[in-house]
Amino acid sequence: MTNEELQTILDLHRKWLYYEDGGQRANLQRADLQYADLRGANLQRADLQYANLQRANLQRANLQDADCDFACWPLWCGSKDVKVDARIAAQLAAHFCVLDCDDEGYQAARAAVLKFADTSHRAKDLGLGVL
Repeated sequence: MTNEELQTILDLHRKWLYYEDGGQRANLQRADLQYADLRGANLQRADLQYANLQRANLQRANLQDADCDFACWPLWCGSKDVKVDARIAAQLAAHFCVLDCDDEGYQAARAAVLKFADTSHRAKDLGLGVL
């Protein structure tokens, strides 16, 4: 996907969010967004299922209510300050809680977030004890 194509999708999505004529919900399912500059992008309620967000710059992007299931989340500073909702935060916490790490510090952190992680819509799939 070119930068121009991505910008068009973002512009149409912004219009859709604000109920403007010609707007369209961003459908970025399976999109290869590696290295995409999405700083400050408003992707609320966008469909990002299976999107490859590795190395994407999501700083200050708004992903509230976006569908990020099966997306590849960037694990570097490019995801700093991403605005998410509780659903996405719980999903990330759930994935954190199923890591295989016997370090005492990790175990303490896991115990602290496990109840929240268990609220994830993916908790059961990950083998957590759904509340």
